[in-house]
Amino acid sequence: QVQLVESGGGLVQAGGSLRLSCAASGRSFSTYAVGWFRQAPGKQREFVTAISWSGGSAVNYADSVKGRFTISRDNAKNTVYLQMNSLKPEDTAVYYCAAALDGYHVGTKEHGYDYWGQGTQVTVSS
Repeated sequence: QVQLVESGGGLVQAGGSLRLSCAASGRSFSTYAVGWFRQAPGKQREFVTAISWSGGSAVNYADSVKGRFTISRDNAKNTVYLQMNSLKPEDTAVYYCAAALDGYHVGTKEHGYDYWGQGTQVTVSS
């Protein structure tokens, strides 16, 4: 079992930056792939980015965040990060991290992920 806790959300002006963290419990976390998803009010949850267990072997980004967001992980700390730069009002959403038992899974579909956090709110003002 893995428990995921997101942190780092908040209110930021357009053009600003935030760094989200996804801290995990469980000794096998370093073998899991991890993704970030987000859900804006009135919209379906959508894929943001994902990283494989090793970090270097596979990374995937949604087109809407390419060049602005960066995912990384520190397996020694059981933590995955999402650095968000040049934030836009349309990035406003609850951001969730999710872990996949398949350490190479960086897919965009929710059903590919086995564990989910509770989410952290990100609000970008114009």
